[in-house]
Amino acid sequence: MSWLVLFDVDGTLLLTHDEVYVEANRLALNEVYGTTAPDGRDVPGDTATAHTRRALTAAGFSTEQIDAGLTAWCKAFAAHYVRLLAGADTSHWEAGPGAHEAVAATAHPALLTGNPPAVAHARMQRLGLATYFPPGHGAFGCEREQRTELFALARERAGDWPAERTVGVGDTPLDVSSAHTAGCRSIAVTTGRYDRPELESADAVIATLHDLQVALATL
Repeated sequence: MSWLVLFDVDGTLLLTHDEVYVEANRLALNEVYGTTAPDGRDVPGDTATAHTRRALTAAGFSTEQIDAGLTAWCKAFAAHYVRLLAGADTSHWEAGPGAHEAVAATAHPALLTGNPPAVAHARMQRLGLATYFPPGHGAFGCEREQRTELFALARERAGDWPAERTVGVGDTPLDVSSAHTAGCRSIAVTTGRYDRPELESADAVIATLHDLQVALATL
């Protein structure tokens, strides 16, 4: 069976904490909302938009105020990130073990991430994975606020790929539950902050992406 394989970024393809991301978001929040906003409740795997909404709500912004600025915030965030990354040293960045081999061996790979599109593509460029993830494929934060909704968008861009032949690969319980809610399969990898017992609701749990092709064959 041929699978559309939707790869998460943070904790899956990229394991290093990205300070450029943090600074770009801080600048964008200040530019659009006039605040750096305290971090909202951390929900690993959620979209950047959902996280920002929680942070702004915690800072006292109304739903109307947040909605009015989200599009501008997304654009500013992406622009600041690309600008800052151009001058950043990312030689210390660590890709998930087996990431290059796993993506190269996948017939139909795409990204499904809470990152805004320009952020995700810039990160893939730095990791040497960009050739596998051309623009116009996958689904990203700022395109949909809820991670579950990203699956339908990614399938549509893949030519209305069937949900039952789509699998999300990620490292958080939200990655798993979002895939299942969207009618897709899930493979969890323990390279993020969660261990196997916390990811056991996935259709398969693997230690690293070295094991991805074997897991796909067992679905």
